[in-house]
Amino acid sequence: MRAKPPNPKEQAKRAALNALKRARRAAEKSGVALSEWEGEFLTSVAERVETYGRAFADPEKGARGQALSGNQAIKLKEIAAKAKGEKAAKGARTPMRRGGGFGRGPARQAAAVHEDEE
Repeated sequence: MRAKPPNPKEQAKRAALNALKRARRAAEKSGVALSEWEGEFLTSVAERVETYGRAFADPEKGARGQALSGNQAIKLKEIAAKAKGEKAAKGARTPMRRGGGFGRGPARQAAAVHEDEE
């Protein structure tokens, strides 16, 4: 007899719960104090994943078969990075730079220099 293939929803649920537990344990182990909001976030997301199998209701907010929405996953990575003492997690939100445009500034100057040489 062959074993049944693993259920992807159960795998996602287990992975999300383990990631939440790891983040909380890492914060406790390193002595980093999580804010009240971060502690509540970890607790409430874990409860929803255990109860419903996923922590979000709107299917447009996350991939099918995933237990956490995209924003919840990003916030979890940020909390885990804070617990580890890292500055910012990979893929974490950062403010946008201003004035980048499509790189037109330096291109105009270079074109003007070439026209003067002729």
